[in-house]
Amino acid sequence: MFTDNSHREALDALLEDWTESEAKTKAAFIEYKDLLLSFEGLSLSFKGRPGVSFSLRAKHENQSERELFVLVDVVDDDPADRWLSVCFYADMINDADELGDWVPGGLMGEDACCFNLDEDDAEMRAYIKDRITDAYNSAKK
Repeated sequence: MFTDNSHREALDALLEDWTESEAKTKAAFIEYKDLLLSFEGLSLSFKGRPGVSFSLRAKHENQSERELFVLVDVVDDDPADRWLSVCFYADMINDADELGDWVPGGLMGEDACCFNLDEDDAEMRAYIKDRITDAYNSAKK
């Protein structure tokens, strides 16, 4: 599942040291990670840049032209109040409610749709989770 065992170890270390905030972003991150782990045919990579971000990337084995289908960033500008930025290639999801931010060239040079989660919002957490499933279904085609 992880492209390298050191990636899993780094992710585990982040989760071990992360104190949950009122925004419940740690719980949301774990929910998204667990969803990705439930999918078949994908690989995960994780890169930590303390003080900047921690990035979880997922790629399906059927993807040949793109390095990922979702980028789940833990923004670490304030470790006591981390927030999430979850980005997708814009053409891989359906943001029917237009809750995401359009970012031209924002993901590996391609147009992206990103969702920020910086408060305890169950509806937004679920909406992002559904977009992760959208992107997975697009990636596995």
